[in-house]
Amino acid sequence: MIGRIAGVLQEKNPPQILVEVAGVGYEIEVPMSTFYNLPATGAQVTLLTHFVVREDAHLLYGFGSDAERRVFRQLLKISGIGARTALAVLSGLSVGELVEAVSRQEAGRLVKIPGIGRKTAERLLLELKDRLGADFGVMGHEGAIAGRAKPAASDIHNALLGLGYSEKEAQGVVKQLPDGLSVSDGIRQALKLLAKA
Repeated sequence: MIGRIAGVLQEKNPPQILVEVAGVGYEIEVPMSTFYNLPATGAQVTLLTHFVVREDAHLLYGFGSDAERRVFRQLLKISGIGARTALAVLSGLSVGELVEAVSRQEAGRLVKIPGIGRKTAERLLLELKDRLGADFGVMGHEGAIAGRAKPAASDIHNALLGLGYSEKEAQGVVKQLPDGLSVSDGIRQALKLLAKA
C-alpha cells in the first residue's frame, strides 16, 4: 500500500525515525543497516517501505535499499518470524553478510542476533537457502553520514535495548565504546562487540 516515503527526516530514535511528508509525520522502523546511512535530521530522505496492517496496529518499516526490503519480505514469509525478528536480523548482519551466512550455512553468525536461537537459526538458513540467490549479492552501502554529532550514550543504549539486547549487555558494551563517536557509529561498534561476545 505504501511503497516509498520521501520527505524531511525529523527525528532519529533508533530503531524508529520520523519522516515528515506534506505536513504528516510518519513513524517508521528501520534496521540498523539503514539507520547508519541516514542523513542528518532536517535533511531530505527517501526510503522504500513495507506496510504491515495488524489487528492492533498499522506499522511502517523503511529501508535504504531494495535488497534490504526484499530480504525483510523473505524473512517475513518464514513461519514464526515476525517483523521485529526480521529487523533484528538486518540490524545484526548486512544483506551481503546474510547471503554469505546462508550460502555457507553458518548458524553461528545468526545465533549472535538477539531473539535467534540455534533451532531458529538453522530453520532460517534452510528456508532462505533457495530464496536468497546471487541477485541479492552485496548490495549494502557504506556511505558516510553527514552532520556527525557528539555521541549520546543513552541513544546508543536505547537502540540496543530496542534491538532486544538486555540492560546488562547494553550497559556493558556502551562503556567499552571510545569517546567522539556518532550515535550510528557507536551502535555499529556496539553491535560488533556484542557479536564477538
